Amino acid sequence: MTSDPLAARLAADLDGAFPDMVRQVSSGLYSGALRMLGNARDAEEVAQDALVRAYRALREYPEDRIRELRLRGWVWTIAANLCRNRLRSRARRPQRSLEGIDTADAGRGPESETLSSETRSELAALLLHLPWETRSAIVLKHVVGLSYAEIADALDRPSGTVRSDVSRGLARLRTALEEER
Repeated sequence: MTSDPLAARLAADLDGAFPDMVRQVSSGLYSGALRMLGNARDAEEVAQDALVRAYRALREYPEDRIRELRLRGWVWTIAANLCRNRLRSRARRPQRSLEGIDTADAGRGPESETLSSETRSELAALLLHLPWETRSAIVLKHVVGLSYAEIADALDRPSGTVRSDVSRGLARLRTALEEER
């Protein structure tokens, strides 16, 4: 039996509980996809498509499988794959900058209080230059707020590798930010 009561509710009544799942997982879905893709329209499409695919998959899963899901990590598995596929399909087109895009409000936490809008824009642009594995790990950890275990599940990578990707990626971002200044 799972420790997630929402997964149990989904197993018992998918249509009744799915809106609650959407509210629980969707807050970071768009902002995470935006940071991975660098394009607001693509991020919106990925977020919506991930939720539609999640619903369709849940309709086919047996109740026992639904009860055992770690929902955030599972939905991010879908979203990360969609982001990766979208990046592959547009690999021949030039990357677009995140400048001028109104990013999702992450709340008034220490990061949002500390970082100026200019610094956030610089970091967002630098993030787009990181390799996919590093970028997705950083976004899922620091934008979406997933645990390392959830990120490892979502990206189908060992937890230690995810930790290394986040650490190395943050170091590369710090260095690049210092070089730009």
